[in-house]
Amino acid sequence: MSEQRPIETWLTDMDGVLVHEEDPIPGAVEFVEALKESGCPFMVLTNNSVFTPRDLRARLLASGLDVPADAIWTSALATAQFLLDQRPDGSAYVVGEAGLTTALHDIGYVMTERNPDYVVLGETRTYSFESITRAIRLIEGGARFIATNPDVSGPSIHGTLPATGSVAALISTATGRQPYYIGKPNPLMMRSALNQLEAHSESTLMIGDRMDTDIISGLEAGMRTILVTTGSTRPDQIEQFPYRPTRIVDSIADLVDMVRQAG
Repeated sequence: MSEQRPIETWLTDMDGVLVHEEDPIPGAVEFVEALKESGCPFMVLTNNSVFTPRDLRARLLASGLDVPADAIWTSALATAQFLLDQRPDGSAYVVGEAGLTTALHDIGYVMTERNPDYVVLGETRTYSFESITRAIRLIEGGARFIATNPDVSGPSIHGTLPATGSVAALISTATGRQPYYIGKPNPLMMRSALNQLEAHSESTLMIGDRMDTDIISGLEAGMRTILVTTGSTRPDQIEQFPYRPTRIVDSIADLVDMVRQAG
């Protein structure tokens, strides 16, 4: 890394890197504090579109992690930014929760069931047959199909939950139309986060726990990447992928000194 441009900006995934559900991963508190003390711009990324940045800040704070709301970038925010760039002042039928609807309201989008420009599918714990059926009929009627992220399942205290990708597959099977996914592994989400920070990919580092989302999207966005093995991708799985992270570490605790040196 020393032969390349110095690291000036940090992007990190949230689940599996900083926290497991509500529990902080050892070293995460020190890592976040080191980032803030360094003065380096940073952003915590998540494919979760359920919560607003303020909601996520409160959840992280309850876990002992003091991350500013403006340093949290969700797939909902990235989706809103994409729609604003593509079709300003548009309309959408949304299947999702406050994180997504708030993001779309904030860019001036109208939520409607009548001839929307887009059907936007996000994460929710209360998918209803009625809303899915309405989404299918609107897509058949010409609405463009957007989904916040392709994750097919997610964890909960009770076990696995179906996630956006699973519901998108149901809608796609019924309509024959595939959604455009905004969240990781689409590097568009990384680019939108970089734009928010006015940062350059060549001086940015992406930290993640999944080879098939965090690392590949960071790589495709032109960033250096670090895989931590506290989350989804196990050490024995790394060699199965045709690409590699720039570096592999046991956990976020191994990067605290690196942040301090960068600052």
